[in-house]
Amino acid sequence: MASQDWFDKDFYKVLGVDKSVSAADLKKTYRKLARQYHPDSNPGDAKAEAKFKEISEAYSVLNDPEQREEYDQIRAMGSGARFSAPGAGAGGGFDDVFSRFGQGRQAPSGGFDDFFSMFDQQGGGFGSGRFGQTTGGFRGFGGPQKGADVTARTTIDFVTAAKGETITLQGEDNVPFKVKIPAGVSDGQKIRLRGRGRPSPDGGESGDIVVTVAVRPHPVFTRDGLNLRVTVPVTFTEAALGATIEVPTLGGDAVRLRVAPGTPSGRVLRVKGRGIETTKGHGDLLAEVQVAVPAHLDDAAREALERFQALEPKENPRADLMSKAR
Repeated sequence: MASQDWFDKDFYKVLGVDKSVSAADLKKTYRKLARQYHPDSNPGDAKAEAKFKEISEAYSVLNDPEQREEYDQIRAMGSGARFSAPGAGAGGGFDDVFSRFGQGRQAPSGGFDDFFSMFDQQGGGFGSGRFGQTTGGFRGFGGPQKGADVTARTTIDFVTAAKGETITLQGEDNVPFKVKIPAGVSDGQKIRLRGRGRPSPDGGESGDIVVTVAVRPHPVFTRDGLNLRVTVPVTFTEAALGATIEVPTLGGDAVRLRVAPGTPSGRVLRVKGRGIETTKGHGDLLAEVQVAVPAHLDDAAREALERFQALEPKENPRADLMSKAR
């Protein structure tokens, strides 16, 4: 965007907003206009495409607080600075221009050279240097301005997040686009699609699409880094005497695990390589044993447990806990 153009372009008028418009209302107005004039919504309509570029250019400037301030200053300067010859009328010479930049002096004796020296020029005219160049806005640093990013959100299920998939989303302009969900994406992770956002207003690279991913909880599995966790209930006798049990895996066949005799609740059994798989590596499946206490006993089972109670070691399992708590 050439700053000299800012003298003549009324970006507020282009978007149909007041100069005091808030950032939220500015964005709301821009989205409405962008949907109306987007080329995908008006195929083959050159006027709509030109209008879309015009409102995109206006929004890219006004949406940036720093650029908006500079634009307002330049427009204010332009309203009072008409580069007329000396004596052409009050308020029309270089004094007005310098006074707006706090020069506090009369028109320079050096003419145009002194005027452009304010902008670190070497006597160049409009379009040749920081004040007039088309790359980088008013201050001219960093080359063409990058287009604005577009944000989107999506919610996927746990298995899709673990395995990965290509899905279709609806953009801010109601234009669908595809995004590849990589295997192992986590809840809250952002995926950046480079160059798929808003076009640059001055020939630079386009912005990006930034997709924030939310992952629905799984009824059985939870994530622990690249590992998957699952709680596996076992009976009292399985934990006490030992057993071989089946444990589910994510989207695959169950695996068999050996529960050693005397296994307590909370012990974790590890299944190598059955966790989350990504380009960075493989996780494991962590099966946490939970001893299930029967809620209902018939008379025979109760009598058997009472006989066991009479025979079990007379150790207090809470003795160490009580000792440490004192």
